[in-house]
Amino acid sequence: MQISLQNPDRTAAAADDPEHHRFPPLLRRCWFGLNQQFRRRIAPVGLTPDQFTTLRWLAEHDPAGMTQRELGRLMSSDPNTITSILKRMEAAGLVRRSPHPEDRRANCIRITETGCELLARARAHARALQDAALSAIPPEKREEFLEHLDRVARTIEALES
Repeated sequence: MQISLQNPDRTAAAADDPEHHRFPPLLRRCWFGLNQQFRRRIAPVGLTPDQFTTLRWLAEHDPAGMTQRELGRLMSSDPNTITSILKRMEAAGLVRRSPHPEDRRANCIRITETGCELLARARAHARALQDAALSAIPPEKREEFLEHLDRVARTIEALES
């Protein structure tokens, strides 16, 4: 038995209609393509996209550092992945972990000078890629697009509660 997703009276929701754009596959294509392009562009700097993101969050937040849990939330990543990333980055001298001053169960993560230097070198690649990706959208609509994307991300996060 063959199942047809086409609705002859065209009352099907766009998500079920093969003639319309589908949100999850488009979002995955965007993320996958962006991640692969970024990986290639920053490879000469010696960072992966996850390492860049980790350094960026650490550099842009409290200089006293943040916990692995906070970092995982900001990166939308699970604790095991964050632990693995941080172990490699600490071994490379990009971050430093120390006991959290208020929570004995947590570590406080800080970016090192070496991490700051690599982040500065990789930022130009990140900006250039973002500019290239967003060139598909008219300049006057880019901020609105990013606001909508942020709203979608927050809505999805709220579904978890």
